Amino acid sequence: MLSELKNIAIADYDYPLPEERIAKFPIEQRDHSKLLCLKGDDISEHHFYDLPDLLPQDTMLVFNDTKVIHARLFFRKETGAVIEVFCLEPHQMPVVQAFEQRERCTWTCFIGNNKKWKSGPLTLEFSILNSQFSIQATRREAVGNAWVVDFEWTGGLSFAEVIEAAGVIPLPPYLNRQAETSDATRYQTVYAHHDGSVAAPTAGLHFTPEVFDNLKSKGIQTEYITLHVGAGTFKPVSTDTIGEHEMHVEPVHVTADNLRHIIAHQGKPLIAVGTTSVRTLESLYWFGVQLQSNPDLDHMHVNQWDPYTVSQGSALRMDESYSNILAWLERHDTDRLDGETQLMIAPGYQYRVINGLVTNFHQPKSTLLLLVSALIGDRWKECYRYALDHGFRFLSYGDSCLFLN
Repeated sequence: MLSELKNIAIADYDYPLPEERIAKFPIEQRDHSKLLCLKGDDISEHHFYDLPDLLPQDTMLVFNDTKVIHARLFFRKETGAVIEVFCLEPHQMPVVQAFEQRERCTWTCFIGNNKKWKSGPLTLEFSILNSQFSIQATRREAVGNAWVVDFEWTGGLSFAEVIEAAGVIPLPPYLNRQAETSDATRYQTVYAHHDGSVAAPTAGLHFTPEVFDNLKSKGIQTEYITLHVGAGTFKPVSTDTIGEHEMHVEPVHVTADNLRHIIAHQGKPLIAVGTTSVRTLESLYWFGVQLQSNPDLDHMHVNQWDPYTVSQGSALRMDESYSNILAWLERHDTDRLDGETQLMIAPGYQYRVINGLVTNFHQPKSTLLLLVSALIGDRWKECYRYALDHGFRFLSYGDSCLFLN
C-alpha cells in the first residue's frame, strides 16, 4: 500500500485556478461567504450562516484555536536596505515558553534580502502606548533555507507583546499584496487563543458570534484543540509523485479533557473545522497506536508515513487509542499533551476520527487537496468545478465547503 501511495502523481490533483478567482480580501461580513455542501451525491450552494442547519444532529465541531502571530519583522539598515526577518518557530524551546521570555529568545527564521545583511546585529524601534522600545536581531547559523536568529529587547516585555507591536501579520504569498491594518483582525479567527501560527486556520475565518449562538441553539457541541500552522502549509508539492515530498512538522497541543470529550462523543458525527484540526485529530490516533506497542514513549511525534506502515492501527478503535494517551498523560502527571506531527493524509488513508470537514478551497497540487481527496475521493473535482462555474472565491480569504462523509 505504501509503495502505491508514494507513486500517486501530483499532476492528478491539479486544476485551473485563474488569478481573478483568488480572493485577495475578505468579504465585509465573515459569515456571508458562500458555502458549498457535499452530502451524498448532492452538491448544494448556501451561505456560511446556514451551517448550523446543514450539520447532522448531535454533531461535534472541532476547532483549531491557534492564533496568528505578527511574524514579519522589518529591520532597516543605515544604508536604507530593508531586511525582513520572518519568525517561523522557536529554536529548541516550546512555543508557550518562547512567548513568555522577557529579555531574549532564539527563533528559526526566514530572512528576506539576506545578502544585504553582511554582519552584526539589526535594531528595530517600536512603541507601545507612546512608550519607545527596541528589539535587536543577531543572525547565527543557517538551518536548511532558514536561519537561527537571536532576539534581545528592552522594557521587560514578553516576546508575545514585542512581536505583536513590532511585527506585521504574515499573509499567504499567493495574495501578492502587503498586509493592511484590517488584516490583523480579518486574518484571525474570532476564537483565536494560543499564539504560535504563521498562517491562519482559514476554515475558521467564516465563524462569527452569531453562528456560534446558532450552533449552540441546535445542540451542536464545540471543542478546541491547537495546532500551530507553519509556513510549510503553503508549500505546493513540486515533485512528480507525493512519495518524494517531505511534509512539514507542526506542534500540536491538546488537553486530557479534549480527549475525554471526543471519546464520549464516539458514535456521533464529529466534523473538523479545517485541515489542521483534521491532522491533529488523526495524528492523536496514531500516537495512541504507538503507545499500544510502546507505552514508554517520552514524546509525541507522528511521522509522515506512520498510518501506512503501522499494522496494529487497523485493529484499534478511536476510543482505545485516545485512552492510551490519557493513560500516558496520567503516568506523566500532566493533563496536557505537547507533541508534533508530520502526518500526510492522502488518497488511500482511512479516517479514524472524523466524519466530515469544513474547509476552504485549496491550492492546486497541494497536500491539503490530497487530504480532501482522501475524504471524498474524486468528487473533489466535481465540487471544485461547480465552485469555479458558480462564482465561488478561492483560497484563504475565499469561500468554504462542508464535506459530509
